[in-house]
Amino acid sequence: MYLRYVFRIEPSPGQRQELARLFGCARVVYNDGLAARKAAWKAGRSKIKTADLQRVVITEAKRTQERAFLADVGVDPLIQSLRDLDAAYKNFYDSVSGKRRGRKVGLPRFKSKREARQSARFSRNGFRLRGGRLNLAKIGDIRVRWSRPLPSAASSVTVIKDASGRYLASFVVEVEPQTLPPAAAEVGIDLGLTHFAVLSDGAVIDNPRFLRRAEHKLRKAQQTLSRKAKGSKNSAKARVGVARAHAKVADARRDWLHKETSRLVSENQAVYLEDLAVSGLARTRPAKSVYDASWGTFRRMMEEKAALCGRQVGIVGRYVPTSQTCHTCWTIDGPKPLNVRTWTCGGCGTMHDRDLNASRVILAAGQADRRNASGGTVRPGAEIPPQARPVERGTHPEPQSVRTGRQTGIPVP
Repeated sequence: MYLRYVFRIEPSPGQRQELARLFGCARVVYNDGLAARKAAWKAGRSKIKTADLQRVVITEAKRTQERAFLADVGVDPLIQSLRDLDAAYKNFYDSVSGKRRGRKVGLPRFKSKREARQSARFSRNGFRLRGGRLNLAKIGDIRVRWSRPLPSAASSVTVIKDASGRYLASFVVEVEPQTLPPAAAEVGIDLGLTHFAVLSDGAVIDNPRFLRRAEHKLRKAQQTLSRKAKGSKNSAKARVGVARAHAKVADARRDWLHKETSRLVSENQAVYLEDLAVSGLARTRPAKSVYDASWGTFRRMMEEKAALCGRQVGIVGRYVPTSQTCHTCWTIDGPKPLNVRTWTCGGCGTMHDRDLNASRVILAAGQADRRNASGGTVRPGAEIPPQARPVERGTHPEPQSVRTGRQTGIPVP
C-alpha cells in the first residue's frame, strides 16, 4: 500500500527562483507534448510513442534557441511531466470506453502560467534525503519541517507551491497494513447538517462549520482584494491573503476529519454509511453548508483508513428509505419533510428521533448487505452466516402505503 506524507519546506530566495524556473519548464514541456500529440492525431489519426515524444520535446528542443532554457533544470521533472500527460490521455480513453468509473474525463488541456497551484515531480533519480534536508537536482538542499519520520524510503516526491504561497513536499512511500486488534462494536452513521453525524449507539458528533465561522474574515479579505487595481502588486498581495484565509479553513477541516475518522475506525470493527448524492445536494439551497460538511472527504478517509487498519466500511444504497423506516418493527411510514425531527411509527407506535432512527436502519441494512455479500466461505463444515434479504435499490414514483420492512432488505426479527 502506498501513502503520501506531506511536509512544509522552506526554500531560500535563490531556491524559490530555481523552483519557479522548474515549474515553468515542466509546464512548457507538458504543453509542447500535448500540442505534438494533438497535431499528430489531427494529421493522420496516429499516436506518438512516449520515447519519441521525449526525444522531440526535451532532447531535441534543448538544442534550439527557443527552448534552450530547458537545459537549466533537471531532466527528471520534465520526463515526469510527459508521464503525467500519458496518464491524462489514459484516463480519457478509459473513461470513454467505460473502464474508468465515475464522472466522464475530458481531453487534457493546456496549462497556464497563471494557475495558482504549481508542482513538479521527482523520481528516485532526481532527489535524495541528505542530513535531514531534501536535495533536488540542480536546486540544492532544501530545509524540511519534519513532523514525523518516513516509514520507508520514498519512491518519488512532488514539490508543490499552493495558492497561498506555501511550499510543500509530498513523499510517496510504501507501507504495510497495520491491522488493529478485532473490535466487537459496529456502528451506523447518519450524516447531516444540524449535527455532522449521529451514530447508532446514540453518540452525536457536532458540526464544526469551519467555513461559516470564518465567513467574516473571508469577506473582509475578499473586500480588500476587490478594492485593488487589477494586475497591480497590491492586488497580487491581496489575492495571496484571500488564499491564505481559505487555506486556514481547509487545513482546520482536514485536521478535524482525520481525527474523527481515525477515532471511529479504531473503535469499531465495521462502519456503515449512506451513499449520499453529494453532487446533487450541492445544487440545492444549502449548498454552502453541504460543501462545508465535506461528507465525500469523510467517506474517502474512512475507507482508506479502514483498508489500512483491517476494518470494514459498508455503504448502504441511497434509495434505502432510512428516514421512513422504523428500526423497531421495520414499518415504512412514508416520506417526511426535513423540518420533522421526531415522528411516531404508524405500525408499533414507537416515537423516534429522525437521525438516530436513520443511523440504526443504516446499521441494520449494512449488516444485512455484509452477510449477503459475495465471497463467503463454501468449505464443507464451515459455519454459514445467516442469509439476509437483498436491499432494495430502486425507487417508487409515487408515495407508497405503510408496509413492513420485509421490502427494505432489513431482516425482520
